[in-house]
Amino acid sequence: MKVLFILFLTFNLFKMNHNHTRIKSGRVELIKEDGSLVRTIYSNNTPAVDADMSVDGRLVVITLENGSVDLRKENGSDIRTIFMSGANKAKRARFEGENVIITFASGKSQLTKQNGSVIKIF
Repeated sequence: MKVLFILFLTFNLFKMNHNHTRIKSGRVELIKEDGSLVRTIYSNNTPAVDADMSVDGRLVVITLENGSVDLRKENGSDIRTIFMSGANKAKRARFEGENVIITFASGKSQLTKQNGSVIKIF
């Protein structure tokens, strides 16, 4: 009985559809595995250049052309800007567990909490 339950859980985990992000004309779109559009998450005057989805699929971190980094929910609602561009401009942001690693044009990186507080610069 335990084996059947484990097999059932394993099958359902593999069966789950995971959405992905893509950048199209400066917009961030949520797409299914087959490439069909679910919804547009970000569309603004400042074009997006990169986006990454959290492992659980609930959050999206978006790197903007001006070097800022925004955190949004999967449905597109804005949570907060976790990095404002200034002297440093963000080139890319990726989830690392629940935290975010921001890579700058200078080559340096910083580990940041989702609330924007810096954990470590390296």
